Amino acid sequence: MNAPVSTSPAAQVDHYAVAGNPVAHSRSPRIHALFAAQTGQAIDYSRLLCPLASFKPTLTEFVTQGARGCNVTVPFKFEAFEMATRHTPRAVLAQAANTLRFDAQAEGGWLADNTDGVGLVRDITVNAGVPLQGRRVLLLGAGGASAGVLGPLIEQRPLELVLANRTVDKAHALVDRHQAWAAQHGVPLRACALADVGEHFDVLINGTAASLGGGEVPVGAQALKPGALALDMMYGPAARPFLDWATAQGATGRDGLGMLVEQAAESFLLWRGVRPDTAPVLALLRAEVDAPVQAKPEAAT
Repeated sequence: MNAPVSTSPAAQVDHYAVAGNPVAHSRSPRIHALFAAQTGQAIDYSRLLCPLASFKPTLTEFVTQGARGCNVTVPFKFEAFEMATRHTPRAVLAQAANTLRFDAQAEGGWLADNTDGVGLVRDITVNAGVPLQGRRVLLLGAGGASAGVLGPLIEQRPLELVLANRTVDKAHALVDRHQAWAAQHGVPLRACALADVGEHFDVLINGTAASLGGGEVPVGAQALKPGALALDMMYGPAARPFLDWATAQGATGRDGLGMLVEQAAESFLLWRGVRPDTAPVLALLRAEVDAPVQAKPEAAT
């Protein structure tokens, strides 16, 4: 990992970005600026809008300009994984990456990681104070977001973990890839359609794009146990209908802001060799996000 960087006037400033489409709404530059100030790291972090058909050339150009790494958001997490020559075990399990470190070929080439899952787990178990071990967990969606979090959720040894998706074949494919990992941790894992999730889960995690698109919650109220935790990976106004729905069912609603900050801290650690304190950053971001005016829907990256 990279050593801490001096903040003297002559210090080199290393460049990072969040790459995606859309990306203008992302709070990642704000988060990493706060991390850098807190830890004394000399970095510049920006937004990189990638045309849908030109992710690879756009990212390659960014690297030729001297960038050291990037975060990757929708819809490029699978492509990011494929572009790297080296992968962390959790990225291999997910087959998707939200973090790239642009190491030189002499160092082995680009390294891909996936920090989404560890960020989600830390937000649930530490920030929200909800244990996952021995609980029934329902994860909605089988895209890049769910691919990144399924492995770390299994590591927490829930009593049962159900993955539901509109396209059942995608859910089965993701579950099949994780079955050996689930067996290793003694976790019953199954895939199903959104209409067949069952009832009374302790924790429900929405990894679908329903909130981003303004759609309804994709499962019925029976999926929630009274007092359950219902978390949407979106945050800001996009997550408000889901949070209102959760409250109406007697559950505790939570958005994806904590996950965003925690996964960013793991990326920062990979790049800079130091893990920032997330608590003050999350508190500051929470105050900003909960301010009266928010213009656009926001996702956890």
